[in-house]
Amino acid sequence: MKYLLLSYTPAAAWDASTADTPSEEALAAFAVYQEFERELVETGEFVTSEGLGHPAVSTTVRRTADGVVATDGPFAELKEVLASFAVIDVASHERAVEIVARIVDALGEPVEIRPIMGEDFAA
Repeated sequence: MKYLLLSYTPAAAWDASTADTPSEEALAAFAVYQEFERELVETGEFVTSEGLGHPAVSTTVRRTADGVVATDGPFAELKEVLASFAVIDVASHERAVEIVARIVDALGEPVEIRPIMGEDFAA
């Protein structure tokens, strides 16, 4: 079963002016994560992973009474922002939790696990 892993970071800790320059702490955490990602590639459980751009450069598209409108930024007061995502393909939800526990231990930020509704999705 495939799971989408959504990684969040505190909005206050993600300064748009320094978003392209990771701290030494962040680089060390990413190195641990990348090593773990290699393990998941070897077991065949890794599908993909990507970091996301700063919310300040995002666009939100909404349907309004006047039609569909695109606006810059999320325009919501956020305590946490979606920072990255990964997709894994594992045998069980329990295995997904094991994997995410290691990611959270390495990166220190919360990760949400969501099943992907595909051919193998079972209600």
